[in-house]
Amino acid sequence: MADPASFPSSPFLAQALAAKPENAPSIKTVRTEAQAAKVASDFEAFFLGQIMQGLFAGLDDGGPFGGGPGEKAFSSLLHEEYAKIFAKTGGIGLAGPLKAEIIRLQGIESASRNGEDS
Repeated sequence: MADPASFPSSPFLAQALAAKPENAPSIKTVRTEAQAAKVASDFEAFFLGQIMQGLFAGLDDGGPFGGGPGEKAFSSLLHEEYAKIFAKTGGIGLAGPLKAEIIRLQGIESASRNGEDS
């Protein structure tokens, strides 16, 4: 188990979360339920990519088949692709609740709220 003292402080964590990376999904242009579903799925993939980068950061990349500088340059792209695949195959269950929240925040009329099946 990790030492709690090694975790970032709350103000640091809040600042890091508030700093939006350029490739993070945004809900600013969402106007339809389909767009909300896409952004929710994209966010789940983005989130999983961030988690994967942290998971792989502690692995030893040396040894006889270590990738060297090339591996370091392209590992983040590999983690992003892994995360996209995980999100497309069901992910960790974030996309559904995120879609519902995006629809609520954007004031989109949902087909499921109208009694229709989506």
